[in-house]
Amino acid sequence: MRPVLTSDDLRKGDAWTIANEPISSIALMERAATACTGRILEYFASHQDGKPPVVVFAGMGNNGGDGLVIARQLKAAGIAVRVVRVKQRATASADNEANWSAASEAGVPCAEIEALAETPLVLPGEVVIDALFGTGLRGPLTGLATDVVRAINASGQPVIAIDVPSGLMTEDNADRDPSAIIRAVITLTFQVPKLAFLLADSAQYVGEWEVLPIGLDEGFITGIAAPYHVTEGADIASLLPAREHFAHKGSFGHAMLITGSTGKMGAAILSARAATRSGVGLVTVHVPGGGLPILQSAVPEAMGSADPDPDRITSLPVLSGMTAVGIGPGLGTAEDSQQVVKKVLQFAVCPIVVDADGLNAIAANPTWGAFLPTGTILTPHPKEFDRLAGKPSTSSYDRLLRCRELAQRWRCHIVLKGAWTAICDPNGKVFFNPAGNPGMAKGGSGDALTGLLAGLLAQGLDPLRACLVGAYVHGLAGDLAAERQGMDGMTVSDLIESLPAAWQQLRDL
Repeated sequence: MRPVLTSDDLRKGDAWTIANEPISSIALMERAATACTGRILEYFASHQDGKPPVVVFAGMGNNGGDGLVIARQLKAAGIAVRVVRVKQRATASADNEANWSAASEAGVPCAEIEALAETPLVLPGEVVIDALFGTGLRGPLTGLATDVVRAINASGQPVIAIDVPSGLMTEDNADRDPSAIIRAVITLTFQVPKLAFLLADSAQYVGEWEVLPIGLDEGFITGIAAPYHVTEGADIASLLPAREHFAHKGSFGHAMLITGSTGKMGAAILSARAATRSGVGLVTVHVPGGGLPILQSAVPEAMGSADPDPDRITSLPVLSGMTAVGIGPGLGTAEDSQQVVKKVLQFAVCPIVVDADGLNAIAANPTWGAFLPTGTILTPHPKEFDRLAGKPSTSSYDRLLRCRELAQRWRCHIVLKGAWTAICDPNGKVFFNPAGNPGMAKGGSGDALTGLLAGLLAQGLDPLRACLVGAYVHGLAGDLAAERQGMDGMTVSDLIESLPAAWQQLRDL
């Protein structure tokens, strides 16, 4: 799994590498810039006319030094490039100054500004390289730096940011002036992702981003006790449950889903269909009495359990023999349906997944959090989470911190759904899921995830393992569906139909 490090951790990683590789700081800068230049030239070859004019905006620190090396290397590659160094402080770092001289000697036109002039900073047709500020930024931009960032954004020209878009903090940006942050189309970041890249509030600034390895000491990086990680396909493949040759349906567990109400039987169908494609041995679905014929005709692989009420769930089904329970999709918010949620939390002796109206029932009855068995999985989208937590979040970062805290307090696993779904465990760790796409932003996607998670828990996966595997395969199936159907036209049923291919792709890794 790839760690997501703080700016302080990265500075320590730089220092450790310089001391222990050993390598000089200016040589490490050259190596990092070379990685960027290679990627920039590839981007030009595939998306531009091959050799567009470039303007590099360099700050006075080491991020600016990276930009100066990139300018020199682009010049050597035949690109018409110029540098504007923004003198927001009196002196440059030593490596920055050395590369200023090297770029000038290589014939790169280099200008330094202390105030905005009347002439445009960015010329028509130029691609902007943003190397003003990196991960060392300590606070909001002010003065000349703010003016330059606003002028770059107003130019309408594409911006490639080096390491992070200037003005963007690597974690919390709630109090930042949006006009004083570079809006990049591409961000080339060094060694590891930055937390801000994974949060919804920051996406407008980062654009597409790519991690470029620059040779920081891997032993040091992996030795950092980082709370945040990004999962990768190989990680998930290693977590898949085995399927022994002489196994039978009883070997793979029995999942119970408690779902549906009049007008919302689709949620029951989608969760059941996803559960039957999870690898679980048996699936039983408890639905309102009037919905049983719908269920059994739509999902013949699942067994049905009929509630006495024809329209909603009012009673707890028999849970003996079940190895996992999922509750919530399409349940409705009637008082007797909410009481069934409470009974599941109090009396189920197997792992539990709670989604949708199950979460709303807990939010409406906050003391029920005390009933959650250790290891319960909650799967809220952001608004459902805010209801659980008791008040709206002020930012994506605030919501993430509160999600970590709630998972620890309730000793549960919370799957905070969205782009880069965040899985928060009871120990304070967070795992971001990279799979998935905006085509999945449709009603029913969460119902399918509930079915998948219940099926994985039923097979004996521990809650964290089930969350990691379930979120990834759900997203991967969505990606495969988008490849075939397109993000606009794909449906949740297309996602569910893609689950077998997603499982096989992971098995083949």
